Amino acid sequence: MYSLYFHIPFCRSRCGYCDFNTYAGLERLIPAYLHALEQEIRHAELQAAGRLKVHTLFFGGGTPSLLPLTGLERILSVLHAAFDLDPRAEITLEANPGTLSFNYLQGLKALGVNRLSLGMQSARPEELRLLERQHTYLEVIQAAAWARQAGLENFNLDLIFGLPHQDLESWAHSLEMALRLHPAHLSLYALTVEHGTPLQRWIDRGLLADPDPDLAADMYEHAAGRLEQAGYLQYEISNWGRLEPARLSELGSGFSRGYYAAAVCQHNLQYWRGLPYLGFGAGAHGYAAGVRTENVLSPAAYIQRMQQPGPAVGAFPLTPATIGSRVVGLDDEIAETMMMGLRLVQEGISTTGFKTRFGMTLEHRFSQEIEELTRLGLLEWQGSGAQSRLRLSPRGRLLGNQVFMRFV
Repeated sequence: MYSLYFHIPFCRSRCGYCDFNTYAGLERLIPAYLHALEQEIRHAELQAAGRLKVHTLFFGGGTPSLLPLTGLERILSVLHAAFDLDPRAEITLEANPGTLSFNYLQGLKALGVNRLSLGMQSARPEELRLLERQHTYLEVIQAAAWARQAGLENFNLDLIFGLPHQDLESWAHSLEMALRLHPAHLSLYALTVEHGTPLQRWIDRGLLADPDPDLAADMYEHAAGRLEQAGYLQYEISNWGRLEPARLSELGSGFSRGYYAAAVCQHNLQYWRGLPYLGFGAGAHGYAAGVRTENVLSPAAYIQRMQQPGPAVGAFPLTPATIGSRVVGLDDEIAETMMMGLRLVQEGISTTGFKTRFGMTLEHRFSQEIEELTRLGLLEWQGSGAQSRLRLSPRGRLLGNQVFMRFV
């Protein structure tokens, strides 16, 4: 089963901390961009060996909620024609709370979108200003209420912690304000100061304090405890799903019927489990047929490439938008499996699954690393024999990057 990602790079304004492939003031390109997406989808359909089975779609950005409903309807129509789309497919759209209306959310629901991801980030006005977010917490409240009224019960809230001058009390307040909205899912990310962003320049000039990593760790631990108390399952380092097993049948494909009885993001599980996905749009990445792909960054260049494809670009999964590709060798695939799989803090890495995939045991391949990291209390075993899984310990979740690097 495949997953499909669609990058929508348009924003009304660019946030000071953001280093994603996004652009402000280019909304005039949206109609041509949507047409280019159609062309790339059709190209992938023609190149694929057979009709691909697809079980998740994810519209990320940027601000996908800037797309007109008519354009989104056209894309979904082309997708249904091009791929074997599971009738219960998870279809997620990211949205800025300030760009939504009730009518728009009703329209999304009618088109088959069944999962929403809202960029809340904070409940504090001064923190939203620091991040240069163009919405208020009141707009988050309104967006959540409209989503429920429209039948989009399965929604996520993104929050950021570890901001300059943010203390534990302020972070706890934002977390409580998020919980008051009873989201199905929460994604909590520590602020990363990315090179070349306005935030990085402000810190370099002494206008803002450097984020405090020790304080950020305290914020993370507070969140983990509070969310467990509130009935959320942490299934990935930065992600929590609400535990409501009695409502699984009502809430659809966003709620796992497998390992978790929680509102997990099925699309992101595809990445963390090392399963195939195609990336469409400017700057999108993909992984299929053992090949990693990267598309051209500029929306204008992307449009031009899809309007005038030029000479043949290669076999599936390459498209005319592809500017980089890399065959993933065995060693790289094993390393990626370890780094991504260990992010799944409940599931971890199955010893049986590892042996089936790579023809070797986990303990044989990484005996020294596993022994040392378990001795340091960063990794732990769950279960025994064929059912055993290697996963991060609670302490290891705080030092995940250090653990991952041992398997590269």
